[in-house]
Amino acid sequence: MIALVQVAAEEAQNPLVPPIPELVVGLLAFAIVFFFLWKKLLPNINKVLEERREAIEGGIEKAEAAQLEAQQTLEQYKAQLAEARHEAARLRQEAQEQGAALIAEMRAEGQRQREEIIAAGHAQIEADRRQAAQALRQDVGKLATDLAGKLVGESLEDVARQSRTIDRFLDELEAKAAAAESSEVAR
Repeated sequence: MIALVQVAAEEAQNPLVPPIPELVVGLLAFAIVFFFLWKKLLPNINKVLEERREAIEGGIEKAEAAQLEAQQTLEQYKAQLAEARHEAARLRQEAQEQGAALIAEMRAEGQRQREEIIAAGHAQIEADRRQAAQALRQDVGKLATDLAGKLVGESLEDVARQSRTIDRFLDELEAKAAAAESSEVAR
């Protein structure tokens, strides 16, 4: 019997098995705390968690929308940049074409002015040659008349006859010079 009492006493003092009244009070306290947490605290926690989830999802949606808008803006910027580059290339090409046309026009104008200057120079030279030939004709005629008068011994003062004689003589000289020039060219 003593052994039974000792076994029963040992069982009573087992720290792993609580006494029944303590167990009932503990279960009752746990039920009250659980009920309070379930009715009051758990809905508030779920509400806060739902608000945070919605805020995070809303932030993600806003970030995605901002990223999409930024991508669209970037595409518009790239399109505008490409268009601006194309326009700049077109303007550069136009400027080069206009420059080339202006240079060609200025060259043509310079060529035309050069031709006019050359033609005016030739005309002036021809006029000077004719004037010199006329003066030379008169001087040669005067000298020839004086010389002929000295050779003949009488004065050849008749102007009309003198002019005809001189003109005939000079025309013969010019004809001989032209014939000699054409025979030189023919060789």
